[in-house]
Parts: sequence; structure tokens; C-alpha cells
Amino acid sequence: MKILQLAFAGALVLASVTGNAFAQAKEYLTIQLKDGPVVIELASDVAPKHVARLKELAAAGEYNNVAFHRVIPGFMAQTGDVQYGNMEKNFQAGMAGMGGSSKPDLEAEFSKVPFARGTVGMARSQDPNSANSQFFIMFAPGDFLNGQYTVVGQVVEGMENVDKIKMGDEANNGSVTDPDRMISVKVGK
Repeated sequence: MKILQLAFAGALVLASVTGNAFAQAKEYLTIQLKDGPVVIELASDVAPKHVARLKELAAAGEYNNVAFHRVIPGFMAQTGDVQYGNMEKNFQAGMAGMGGSSKPDLEAEFSKVPFARGTVGMARSQDPNSANSQFFIMFAPGDFLNGQYTVVGQVVEGMENVDKIKMGDEANNGSVTDPDRMISVKVGK
């Protein structure tokens, strides 16, 4: 009985230090790029619906071979258009970046988590509740995005590989000719 009491007391001390006795297990998404892997720690506690969508699409293989269609130096690299982002003809027709997935759009899950270097956020249209499948990775802090876009994670390994993604034309809103692609995306490390 004393051992059980000590174990419970230890759990309470841990809970007071971590803020949660039953802290959620960390979840990851791994993107394989031409220069190596990028591991993203997902923010399931901050944006559970958006994280669930990313995991669902990754598990189904829908992000495989999808291009980084919009890449702006010093700002961010955007990808995730599973509808139009994996075929060259769609780039030539100017369609890449216009689509989402077959799933419905998601309601915003804005938070106080700031957009720092390596932060992963959901792309959307002017409607705050229009995020679907597209996301972006920050090259640098972007305070002007705070509270305006849903944060879904943070790069914890491989940011040097993100930095090597082919840049787009700044004069053309970051549009990329012959873009780099997410070779594969999987749930986990």
C-alpha cells in the first residue's frame, strides 16, 4: 500500500511540474525531401482537427509526390495541394495551389502559438474557416500571422532540408517552376 501511495504522490508531483498528469504522447509527421527527412512535432493539443486531417491524408498517401508550389525566400514554403499539386500539367495550367482534398474545409483553430522559424501552419483563403489540406513551413518568424492562421506543428529535425527547397519567383507570389516535391509523407518518425 505504501508503494502505491508513493507512486501516486510521485505522479502528482510530476503533474504539477508538467501541468498534466496524463500528458498527451507526442505525435510526428515525417516528410521525405530530396535532401533528406523533415520531422514535424504535431500540435494535437492546439489544433486537434487540423492535425487529424494531416495524419489522415498522410496515412492515405495523398501527400506523396505533392509539390511545394509556393516558396518565398525569407518567408515560407507552401505545399499540400493534394488535388492539383502532384502533376506537372497542373503547374503549366496555373492550377497548383488552388485545390485541397476531397474532405470538407476545417473551422479555424487559432491559438497563441507564435509563427517562428520552423512553425508549420495551415494555408487558407480569405475565409478563416477554409483550411483543408495545404500547409506551410516558416523559413523565418512571421508575427503578422499570429492568431490569423492555425498552427499545426513545429519542425524538430531537418530544418536544413527545408532551407534547400527550391525557391519561387517573389515577383509572382512565390510561384515555383519545376518545383521540389514531398517524396513521401508518413505519420511518425
